[in-house]
Amino acid sequence: MAIAYLSLGSNLGDRLGYVQQAASIIGSTENISIVASSSFYETEPWQMDTKNWFVNAIVQISTSLSPEELLIVCQRIEYQLGREQSGQRPYTDRTIDIDILFYDDKLINTKDLVVPHKFFHKRACMLVPMLEINDDFVHPLFKKTVSQLYDELETPEQVYLYGTRGADV
Repeated sequence: MAIAYLSLGSNLGDRLGYVQQAASIIGSTENISIVASSSFYETEPWQMDTKNWFVNAIVQISTSLSPEELLIVCQRIEYQLGREQSGQRPYTDRTIDIDILFYDDKLINTKDLVVPHKFFHKRACMLVPMLEINDDFVHPLFKKTVSQLYDELETPEQVYLYGTRGADV
């Protein structure tokens, strides 16, 4: 069984509900079991022209699916939850986005799939929830822990535990 990490995010409609539904569907999918889940985080959009903040989480899974089969499952869940693909811009508002961040320590670079996620090391919305699940995880390409990558962020986007944005915490 492989260990993979998936990033879940939504910035349209019932953001928290979409992320929760995605996690629930992932956990009930044949050949996938959720090992750990992060808290939910409200995060500033990264390199997007939108005012809609995201709700993000990361799930660690155990799976017998290949990376390509896992991608198909993730895309099916996105479609099931109303995700519309935009051919015009890579970053648009979405009901749900599911990214494969890591799949064991594999390096995959195909037309359809890049693992590790190419921007993981630059995005606090992925690093912060990953810190919660496995801060000692070593990025297979950069050979640095999640903690080290977080410490090296130049200008991280804002990340709050869900429900605390704007509150004194």
